[in-house]
Order: sequence, then structure tokens, then C-alpha cells
Amino acid sequence: MNDVSGKAKPTIKLSSSYAEKSPLKAEEVSDYLLKNPDFFAQQPHLLERLHIPHETRGSVSLVEIQSEQLRKKVRQQNYKLNQLIGVARQNEKIYRVYTDLNVQLLTCKSVAEIQLKLEEVLQEELDLASVSLRLFSGPHALQELQRRLFVEKRFKHSNFFFGRLSQHERQLLFGDNIAESAALILLGDSRPLGMVAVGSRDPSHFTPDMDTLLLKQLQQVLNIVLPDLLNY
Repeated sequence: MNDVSGKAKPTIKLSSSYAEKSPLKAEEVSDYLLKNPDFFAQQPHLLERLHIPHETRGSVSLVEIQSEQLRKKVRQQNYKLNQLIGVARQNEKIYRVYTDLNVQLLTCKSVAEIQLKLEEVLQEELDLASVSLRLFSGPHALQELQRRLFVEKRFKHSNFFFGRLSQHERQLLFGDNIAESAALILLGDSRPLGMVAVGSRDPSHFTPDMDTLLLKQLQQVLNIVLPDLLNY
């Protein structure tokens, strides 16, 4: 009431500009930080004051979390780098072995010597389980039906086959020797002369996506040496 007039005082309405603003939502803060990834770089004093719950260590600062994430990333990169270095060293070893093998094959004087050299190098130096040189003519040659089995089934689209063989095929090529997976190389330029079969103890060692560069070089050398030894 007004003390003089006895009338009620008019109610004063607050302008909307003075109304309390609604608090920021978590989604808005998250969106802002995602759009401004350098925010904490511009406000470094905030990093040590922010603490985030950690299951095993209680509350830790954002700096500690970022440091741990960085260390983890460095460890992962070092692990991948070591893997790549290991693969590179293994590839270099394989390349040298095949290069030396090709040179030695050029000096072989008989088919038996070629077989022996293949076994000596591939089994002893590359730790492969078995190696077999099977010709399509001459003593101990594959029978015509067996030859057709391999040529039409395994060499239909390429002169190389990588993968697993049937039990019958393993027996024909390797006898009782181990060959959980195999690489087959068809020999001969103008006509098939035979094949080189290499077996591994590991079922996943030879796979269809393998590179054929080194085996092509081996194939080319044998295509040069064998015709003279077989009087072709």
C-alpha cells in the first residue's frame, strides 16, 4: 500500500534481458570442444585444474591422461615399426637365398643334382618341410592322367598355385612328407616339362594372394637348365 494515497504500489515487471540464462548443456560443451580442438592449447591453465575419474587411479588430470595416451600411441607405433623391420629383414633373407639358389642351379649337371640343390636350400635355409621336382616325361615321371589332373585343375589360369592340396595330390607329389600347404610351379616354355612342388608345415604359409616374383625367377632358371638336361 502507498502510505500517502492508500493505493497499492504498481507491480514492476523485469525485462527479459535480466532473466537468468539457462545453463550450458553437456552436449553443447562437447560440440564446442570438438569444433575447437585447440581450445586447451589456448587455455593451458585449465589443464591442471581439470580432473577426470579413473577406474584404478582415482581422479587424474587431463594432462596425465593425454600423456598416457601419447605414450600408448608411441608404444604402438614402435611395435608396428619393429614388425615392419622384422618383415623387411626376413624378405631380404629370402631374396638372398633365392638369388644364390638360382646361381647354383645354373651349374647343375643332372636332374638329381637339381632336386638335391632345391632340397638343400629351401628346406635347410628357409625351413620348408618338403620339396619335390616332378617331371612329365622320363624315368619316375608322373603318369599322363596325373599330369592332366594337375595341369587342368591347378594350372588352369596360372603357372603358379598356392594353397592346400587334396590328400591324393599330396601323396602324388610329396609321398609321406609333410605339406599342409603348398606352392606349385609349372615348368616349361613351349610345352609343360614338369613342376616344382614346395610344402610347408603351416596350413596358412602358402596362400593364393602370395607374390610370385621370386618364384618366377626360379621358374625362368629351371626353364633354361632343364631342357638341356632332358635333351629337349
